[in-house]
Amino acid sequence: MRLSECIGSRDNNLNLLRIVAALAVLIGHSFALLAQPEPWGALTGMTPGSVAVDVFFIVSGMLVTGSLVNKQSVIDYVCARVLRIFPALICMLLLTVFVLGPYFTSLPLTEYLSAAGTWQYLLKCASLLSGVSYVLPGVFAQNHYPYAVNGSLWTMPYEIKMYLLLMLFWCGLALLKNKRLQILRHLIPTITLLAAVLVFIRHFYLHDDSQFTRLLFMFFSGASLFMLKEKLVLTRRLFYPLLLLVLVTVFINQSTFFILYHLSIAYLVVCIAYLPAGWIRRYNSVGDYSYGVYIYAFPVQQAVAALFPGIAVWGMVMASGFVTMLLAVFSWHKIEKPAMALKSATVSRLCTYLPIKLRT
Repeated sequence: MRLSECIGSRDNNLNLLRIVAALAVLIGHSFALLAQPEPWGALTGMTPGSVAVDVFFIVSGMLVTGSLVNKQSVIDYVCARVLRIFPALICMLLLTVFVLGPYFTSLPLTEYLSAAGTWQYLLKCASLLSGVSYVLPGVFAQNHYPYAVNGSLWTMPYEIKMYLLLMLFWCGLALLKNKRLQILRHLIPTITLLAAVLVFIRHFYLHDDSQFTRLLFMFFSGASLFMLKEKLVLTRRLFYPLLLLVLVTVFINQSTFFILYHLSIAYLVVCIAYLPAGWIRRYNSVGDYSYGVYIYAFPVQQAVAALFPGIAVWGMVMASGFVTMLLAVFSWHKIEKPAMALKSATVSRLCTYLPIKLRT
């Protein structure tokens, strides 16, 4: 089965794949926030959270590239990204700053609310354009992992940068409209290949694992999946041996695992997204709770750590997982899904005011 035959269908495992990735981040952070050694990271050099982030960027690269290419509208692309990310993010930040913060800060309430750091945290995290802030004044000062309020947000500015970079390529080729897609089919895989080379050079020779380079590679690997969808064959005959080989290299050495993991992760992800069928796909109709889990888990975990000193790792996983899932369900049904439903009306309204060149 070629990727082109299934990528447009809503009958897939993408929601399941993303929620598993989001929960993997939660589990990985449970070890870190309680200052406990994480066994998978010691074995492979990568934590479950880092693998999960790679999965997010691969899936995102594939889907947003598909959205841009299929709609061929910059306005639609920008509105879709803004409505998907910012309403839920801002709601989470308001709850964090004005509910969680006042409860857990060691400062008097008036001092907390008047502190520059409180408003810097809110405004910087709400914009994502210049990075994020991690500290609210006096909040979680006594935790094992002190002061950090929402460490998961570190990936968000990178995600925005990838969206902007893809849009820049699309707009930069606007004058070559008839050949734009043809050029992108070569340009995006080329960027992916160059990013892969940089990842390996930095890791093995410079000993500097740049987050930007790694996430650039992952995002554009996903974008390449879409651009090569007519040629990419998804088959269990390759998927299972490749997955087994990656798992075996875990027990050989970290360098071998690092190489094979980066070369195969995009293909493994897309196979998991579209090959397993039957009852497993029923989850897809439930909803996409992964974003809510991702943005709420860290502050919930820090709150659990503050309320229950000495809690065990799996106690943390269960307690924070339950509360986080409740928040994620609320976020999806009351904020994320309604916000995305506004896209068509928002795009139509913007298109009436903007020149046609800016729409495409």
